[in-house]
Amino acid sequence: MTRLVLVNAIYFKGNWNKQFKEDYTADAEFRINKNDTKPVKMMQQKSKFSLATIPEANCQILEMPYEGEDLSMLIFLPNEIEGDTTGLEKLEKELTYEKFVEWTRPDLMGQTEVEVRLPRFKMEETYDLNKVLIGMGMVDAFSREKSDFSGMSSAIDLFLSKVVHKAFIEVNEEGTEAAAATAAAMSERSLMIPAMFIADHPFLFFIRHNTTMSVLFAGDSAPLCERCVPQSSVTPQVEVTWDVATLKQSTAPLHCSSYKSHFPSQLLYKV
Repeated sequence: MTRLVLVNAIYFKGNWNKQFKEDYTADAEFRINKNDTKPVKMMQQKSKFSLATIPEANCQILEMPYEGEDLSMLIFLPNEIEGDTTGLEKLEKELTYEKFVEWTRPDLMGQTEVEVRLPRFKMEETYDLNKVLIGMGMVDAFSREKSDFSGMSSAIDLFLSKVVHKAFIEVNEEGTEAAAATAAAMSERSLMIPAMFIADHPFLFFIRHNTTMSVLFAGDSAPLCERCVPQSSVTPQVEVTWDVATLKQSTAPLHCSSYKSHFPSQLLYKV
Protein backbone atom coordinates (compact mmCIF):
# COMPACT_ATOMS: atom_id res chain seq x y z
CA MET A 1 0.00 0.00 0.00
CA THR A 2 1.50 3.32 -1.11
CA ARG A 3 0.00 6.56 0.12
CA LEU A 4 0.29 9.87 -1.69
CA VAL A 5 0.17 13.24 0.09
CA LEU A 6 -0.53 16.30 -2.07
CA VAL A 7 0.71 19.60 -0.65
CA ASN A 8 -0.38 22.90 -2.18
CA ALA A 9 1.03 26.21 -0.99
CA ILE A 10 0.43 29.75 -2.20
CA TYR A 11 2.48 32.64 -0.84
CA PHE A 12 1.47 36.12 -1.91
CA LYS A 13 3.97 38.94 -1.70
CA GLY A 14 3.41 42.44 -2.99
CA ASN A 15 4.13 46.05 -2.09
CA TRP A 16 1.48 48.73 -2.14
CA ASN A 17 1.56 51.09 -5.09
CA LYS A 18 1.10 53.84 -2.47
CA GLN A 19 2.74 52.74 0.74
CA PHE A 20 1.81 53.78 4.26
CA LYS A 21 4.42 55.71 6.25
CA GLU A 22 5.34 53.76 9.35
CA ASP A 23 5.72 56.99 11.34
CA TYR A 24 1.98 57.56 10.96
CA THR A 25 1.03 54.15 12.38
CA ALA A 26 -0.49 54.53 15.84
CA ASP A 27 -2.22 52.55 18.56
CA ALA A 28 -5.97 52.40 18.06
CA GLU A 29 -9.04 50.45 19.11
CA PHE A 30 -10.63 47.97 16.70
CA ARG A 31 -14.35 47.59 17.35
CA ILE A 32 -15.05 43.87 17.53
CA ASN A 33 -18.80 44.45 17.87
CA LYS A 34 -21.07 47.12 19.31
CA ASN A 35 -19.77 46.57 22.83
CA ASP A 36 -16.16 45.33 22.66
CA THR A 37 -12.89 46.69 21.30
CA LYS A 38 -9.36 45.40 20.85
CA PRO A 39 -6.01 47.27 20.56
CA VAL A 40 -4.39 47.22 17.11
CA LYS A 41 -1.68 49.05 15.19
CA MET A 42 -3.59 51.34 12.81
CA MET A 43 -1.87 52.43 9.58
CA GLN A 44 -2.84 55.79 8.09
CA GLN A 45 -2.42 57.66 4.84
CA LYS A 46 -4.19 60.18 2.62
CA SER A 47 -3.93 59.51 -1.11
CA LYS A 48 -6.04 59.11 -4.23
CA PHE A 49 -7.75 55.73 -4.41
CA SER A 50 -10.74 54.20 -6.16
CA LEU A 51 -13.70 54.27 -3.79
CA ALA A 52 -17.34 53.24 -4.15
CA THR A 53 -20.36 53.56 -1.89
CA ILE A 54 -22.87 50.70 -2.22
CA PRO A 55 -26.24 51.74 -0.72
CA GLU A 56 -27.88 48.32 -1.15
CA ALA A 57 -25.17 46.70 0.97
CA ASN A 58 -24.66 49.74 3.22
CA CYS A 59 -20.91 49.55 2.71
CA GLN A 60 -17.88 51.21 1.16
CA ILE A 61 -15.41 49.49 -1.16
CA LEU A 62 -11.81 50.68 -1.35
CA GLU A 63 -9.34 49.52 -4.00
CA MET A 64 -5.67 49.59 -3.02
CA PRO A 65 -3.42 48.59 -5.95
CA TYR A 66 -0.11 46.81 -5.58
CA GLU A 67 2.99 47.87 -7.50
CA GLY A 68 2.39 47.48 -11.21
CA GLU A 69 -1.38 47.69 -10.63
CA ASP A 70 -1.97 44.20 -12.02
CA LEU A 71 -3.24 43.19 -8.58
CA SER A 72 -5.35 45.06 -6.05
CA MET A 73 -6.72 44.55 -2.58
CA LEU A 74 -10.43 45.34 -2.39
CA ILE A 75 -11.76 46.05 1.10
CA PHE A 76 -15.50 45.83 1.75
CA LEU A 77 -16.29 47.88 4.86
CA PRO A 78 -19.82 48.09 6.30
CA ASN A 79 -20.81 51.65 7.18
CA GLU A 80 -21.78 50.51 10.65
CA ILE A 81 -21.86 47.40 12.80
CA GLU A 82 -25.29 45.82 12.47
CA GLY A 83 -26.49 43.01 14.70
CA ASP A 84 -24.96 41.59 17.85
CA THR A 85 -21.86 39.99 16.29
CA THR A 86 -19.25 41.33 13.83
CA GLY A 87 -21.80 43.01 11.57
CA LEU A 88 -20.59 41.17 8.45
CA GLU A 89 -23.54 38.80 8.19
CA LYS A 90 -25.69 41.14 6.06
CA LEU A 91 -22.84 41.93 3.67
CA GLU A 92 -21.88 38.27 3.27
CA LYS A 93 -25.51 37.39 2.57
CA GLU A 94 -25.80 40.10 -0.09
CA LEU A 95 -22.50 39.31 -1.77
CA THR A 96 -22.44 37.15 -4.90
CA TYR A 97 -19.80 36.92 -7.61
CA GLU A 98 -22.05 38.89 -9.96
CA LYS A 99 -22.44 41.66 -7.38
CA PHE A 100 -18.71 41.57 -6.65
CA VAL A 101 -18.01 42.29 -10.33
CA GLU A 102 -20.80 44.89 -10.54
CA TRP A 103 -19.81 46.79 -7.41
CA THR A 104 -16.10 46.92 -8.32
CA ARG A 105 -16.51 48.10 -11.92
CA PRO A 106 -13.90 50.77 -12.77
CA ASP A 107 -16.59 53.23 -13.89
CA LEU A 108 -18.37 52.84 -10.55
CA MET A 109 -15.24 53.18 -8.41
CA GLY A 110 -14.18 56.76 -9.00
CA GLN A 111 -10.73 58.06 -8.05
CA THR A 112 -10.89 60.44 -5.12
CA GLU A 113 -8.75 61.66 -2.25
CA VAL A 114 -9.30 59.27 0.65
CA GLU A 115 -8.06 59.25 4.22
CA VAL A 116 -7.43 55.55 4.86
CA ARG A 117 -6.99 53.89 8.23
CA LEU A 118 -6.31 50.17 8.09
CA PRO A 119 -5.02 47.84 10.83
CA ARG A 120 -1.91 45.75 10.36
CA PHE A 121 -2.72 42.08 10.25
CA LYS A 122 -1.13 38.75 9.48
CA MET A 123 -3.20 35.68 8.71
CA GLU A 124 -2.22 32.10 7.96
CA GLU A 125 -3.95 28.76 8.00
CA THR A 126 -3.41 25.16 6.96
CA TYR A 127 -6.31 23.14 5.60
CA ASP A 128 -7.02 19.45 5.17
CA LEU A 129 -9.00 19.45 1.91
CA ASN A 130 -10.01 15.78 1.78
CA LYS A 131 -13.68 16.33 2.65
CA VAL A 132 -13.92 19.40 0.42
CA LEU A 133 -12.58 17.62 -2.67
CA ILE A 134 -14.65 14.49 -2.04
CA GLY A 135 -17.71 16.71 -1.72
CA MET A 136 -16.86 18.27 -5.10
CA GLY A 137 -16.86 14.80 -6.70
CA MET A 138 -13.18 13.85 -6.48
CA VAL A 139 -13.86 10.46 -4.90
CA ASP A 140 -11.86 7.78 -6.73
CA ALA A 141 -8.47 9.39 -6.03
CA PHE A 142 -8.94 8.74 -2.30
CA SER A 143 -10.03 5.13 -2.80
CA ARG A 144 -7.47 2.33 -2.48
CA GLU A 145 -9.57 0.20 -4.84
CA LYS A 146 -10.54 2.80 -7.48
CA SER A 147 -7.59 5.20 -7.66
CA ASP A 148 -5.51 5.20 -10.85
CA PHE A 149 -2.22 7.10 -10.82
CA SER A 150 -0.57 4.89 -13.44
CA GLY A 151 0.27 7.97 -15.48
CA MET A 152 2.64 9.24 -12.78
CA SER A 153 3.82 6.13 -10.92
CA SER A 154 4.37 2.42 -11.51
CA ALA A 155 3.00 1.61 -8.04
CA ILE A 156 -0.27 -0.24 -8.54
CA ASP A 157 -1.65 0.51 -5.09
CA LEU A 158 -1.06 4.27 -5.03
CA PHE A 159 -3.93 6.38 -3.70
CA LEU A 160 -4.36 9.88 -2.34
CA SER A 161 -4.53 9.89 1.45
CA LYS A 162 -4.34 13.60 2.22
CA VAL A 163 -4.49 16.98 0.52
CA VAL A 164 -2.97 19.83 2.51
CA HIS A 165 -3.34 23.49 1.58
CA LYS A 166 -1.46 26.39 3.15
CA ALA A 167 -2.55 30.04 2.88
CA PHE A 168 -0.72 33.11 4.19
CA ILE A 169 -1.04 36.87 3.94
CA GLU A 170 0.40 39.80 5.85
CA VAL A 171 -0.74 43.39 5.48
CA ASN A 172 1.54 46.15 6.73
CA GLU A 173 2.80 49.59 5.70
CA GLU A 174 4.80 48.33 2.72
CA GLY A 175 2.33 45.77 1.43
CA THR A 176 1.85 42.12 2.16
CA GLU A 177 5.33 41.53 3.59
CA ALA A 178 8.14 43.63 4.98
CA ALA A 179 10.54 44.26 2.09
CA ALA A 180 13.29 46.64 0.99
CA ALA A 181 12.21 50.26 1.10
CA THR A 182 11.19 51.88 -2.17
CA ALA A 183 10.64 55.48 -3.15
CA ALA A 184 7.72 57.01 -1.27
CA ALA A 185 4.71 57.91 -3.38
CA MET A 186 3.68 61.53 -3.00
CA SER A 187 0.00 62.41 -2.99
CA GLU A 188 -1.30 65.58 -4.60
CA ARG A 189 -2.33 68.42 -2.35
CA SER A 190 -5.98 69.34 -2.52
CA LEU A 191 -8.31 71.76 -0.80
CA MET A 192 -11.13 69.24 -1.06
CA ILE A 193 -12.21 67.46 2.10
CA PRO A 194 -11.06 63.85 1.63
CA ALA A 195 -13.41 60.92 1.85
CA MET A 196 -12.97 58.80 4.96
CA PHE A 197 -12.34 55.04 4.96
CA ILE A 198 -11.82 54.02 8.58
CA ALA A 199 -11.44 50.25 8.90
CA ASP A 200 -11.79 50.19 12.68
CA HIS A 201 -14.47 47.49 12.61
CA PRO A 202 -14.93 44.12 10.81
CA PHE A 203 -14.41 44.04 7.04
CA LEU A 204 -13.97 41.64 4.11
CA PHE A 205 -10.94 41.72 1.82
CA PHE A 206 -10.12 40.25 -1.58
CA ILE A 207 -6.96 40.23 -3.69
CA ARG A 208 -7.92 40.44 -7.35
CA HIS A 209 -6.06 40.01 -10.61
CA ASN A 210 -7.47 43.06 -12.37
CA THR A 211 -7.22 41.95 -16.00
CA THR A 212 -9.10 38.67 -15.55
CA MET A 213 -11.16 39.73 -12.50
CA SER A 214 -9.87 36.56 -10.81
CA VAL A 215 -10.05 36.46 -7.02
CA LEU A 216 -6.76 35.05 -5.71
CA PHE A 217 -7.34 35.45 -1.98
CA ALA A 218 -10.45 36.09 0.08
CA GLY A 219 -10.79 36.60 3.81
CA ASP A 220 -12.27 38.64 6.60
CA SER A 221 -11.04 40.39 9.72
CA ALA A 222 -12.35 37.68 12.04
CA PRO A 223 -8.90 37.12 13.62
CA LEU A 224 -8.84 40.76 14.74
CA CYS A 225 -12.08 40.00 16.58
CA GLU A 226 -10.56 37.20 18.66
CA ARG A 227 -9.83 38.67 22.06
CA CYS A 228 -7.74 35.64 23.07
CA VAL A 229 -5.12 36.12 20.34
CA PRO A 230 -1.83 37.37 21.90
CA GLN A 231 -0.80 40.85 20.83
CA SER A 232 2.59 41.75 19.41
CA SER A 233 4.19 45.17 19.59
CA VAL A 234 5.09 44.78 15.92
CA THR A 235 2.52 42.73 14.02
CA PRO A 236 -0.16 40.49 15.56
CA GLN A 237 0.18 36.78 14.72
CA VAL A 238 -3.36 35.70 13.98
CA GLU A 239 -5.24 33.02 12.06
CA VAL A 240 -8.12 33.15 9.63
CA THR A 241 -10.30 30.55 7.94
CA TRP A 242 -10.17 31.28 4.23
CA ASP A 243 -9.63 29.59 0.91
CA VAL A 244 -7.31 30.46 -1.95
CA ALA A 245 -7.75 29.87 -5.68
CA THR A 246 -4.73 29.70 -7.96
CA LEU A 247 -4.70 32.07 -10.92
CA LYS A 248 -4.93 30.06 -14.13
CA GLN A 249 -3.73 31.11 -17.56
CA SER A 250 -7.20 31.91 -18.78
CA THR A 251 -9.29 34.94 -19.61
CA ALA A 252 -12.29 33.43 -17.85
CA PRO A 253 -12.87 34.70 -14.31
CA LEU A 254 -12.19 32.40 -11.38
CA HIS A 255 -14.54 32.37 -8.42
CA CYS A 256 -13.25 31.61 -4.96
CA SER A 257 -14.37 31.75 -1.39
CA SER A 258 -13.87 30.12 1.94
CA TYR A 259 -14.97 26.50 1.87
CA LYS A 260 -16.04 27.00 5.47
CA SER A 261 -19.00 29.05 4.24
CA HIS A 262 -17.74 32.51 5.08
CA PHE A 263 -19.15 33.54 1.71
CA PRO A 264 -22.15 32.41 -0.34
CA SER A 265 -22.04 29.55 -2.81
CA GLN A 266 -22.06 31.94 -5.79
CA LEU A 267 -18.47 32.87 -4.93
CA LEU A 268 -17.21 29.31 -4.69
CA TYR A 269 -14.17 28.53 -6.80
CA LYS A 270 -15.18 26.71 -9.98
CA VAL A 271 -12.74 24.49 -11.88
